[in-house]
Amino acid sequence: MTEALSPSAAPSDADTPAPAWSIVPTEQGGRLVLEGTWTVPKGGVPTFDADTLKDLKDGQSLQVDAKGVGAWDSALISFLWGVEQAATAAGLTFDVSILPDATQRLLALLPPTPPPATPSQFVRKNLFTRTGQTTLDVLEETGVLTDMMAQSTVGAVRAITTKSFMRGKDLLSDIWRAGPNALLIVGVVNFLLGAILAFVGLVELRRFAAEIYVTDLVGIACAREISAIMTAIIMAGRTGGAYAARISTMLGNEEIDALQVFGIPISGYILLPSIISLSIMMPLLYLYGTLIGIFGGFVVAMSMMDVSATGYWIATFDGVQLKEFIFGFIKSYFFASFIALAACRVGLKAGRSAADVGVAATRAVVIGIVGIIAMDAVFAVLANALGI
Repeated sequence: MTEALSPSAAPSDADTPAPAWSIVPTEQGGRLVLEGTWTVPKGGVPTFDADTLKDLKDGQSLQVDAKGVGAWDSALISFLWGVEQAATAAGLTFDVSILPDATQRLLALLPPTPPPATPSQFVRKNLFTRTGQTTLDVLEETGVLTDMMAQSTVGAVRAITTKSFMRGKDLLSDIWRAGPNALLIVGVVNFLLGAILAFVGLVELRRFAAEIYVTDLVGIACAREISAIMTAIIMAGRTGGAYAARISTMLGNEEIDALQVFGIPISGYILLPSIISLSIMMPLLYLYGTLIGIFGGFVVAMSMMDVSATGYWIATFDGVQLKEFIFGFIKSYFFASFIALAACRVGLKAGRSAADVGVAATRAVVIGIVGIIAMDAVFAVLANALGI
């Protein structure tokens, strides 16, 4: 905002003098005389030399005279604030009594001295400190997740045996969103993966006249690894991110605080339906995805192999043992539990702003995908050790 100290016609650019200042000695101390147009486009904020106050004695006053100022804006206020700081440091009384009311009010909003600089929050720590802090953080999160899992297990048992805080309506709603609503995306992805496996397998096995073994390749790969991993990744991005976003939104809206005030446990009212629903539906989605993936391989094989449909399915049933499905079923259950627990934990740790909701959803998806791959590697080592 640009304002004039006295009513006058707006001068042209050629008639507007640059801002200028000078100090005139008086009996009380000194008078700071301001002239010209004090606007940012005209001249910005002139520099005030504090050495000009050395002739004034401690206890005297420095009066500001702005009668010669035309238009002004924040440039004038910024300059006067700098002069006030210099006068205070020199032990002078800064007198703005003859300034217009608008100028005095704006100047009064500023502190007498600039606020101290905020120290940088970034402190470079040595390797041992960072390693120790990371280890402590990992142990803390492991303990929190273990406690959440224990509370959820107790809540599930209590929901079956006695009355709990979990509402059946919430459980059914979460089951619907985690199960039937995900059938399309799970089916499409697993169908395409089965088709890709069959195509690549046929191209390579044809060199050795062993195309019939593509049934074992597609069946074992889907039942043992591909369907379990891809279904878990889909659910981590679809359901895990939704869990984290929902809980962080409730945290921002203070709904979590309200539940705690009323003594309603978060683990039973919010976390338990989410964890149970995903743990129930993920193994079923795995079985569904495995069958769809094998069917995708069947479709490709029928278009590239000289074999009957009956012969293909007989070879598949003979080559894929039941233990492969059991192994994938167990893995999918652990994947589901990890995704749900990690997403809920990320949601509870999120901030309370709108931006934190997106951050929590992204973090839950990333943690879920990385955790699934890491858990699958552990399962592979265990399966090799047990001879499965």
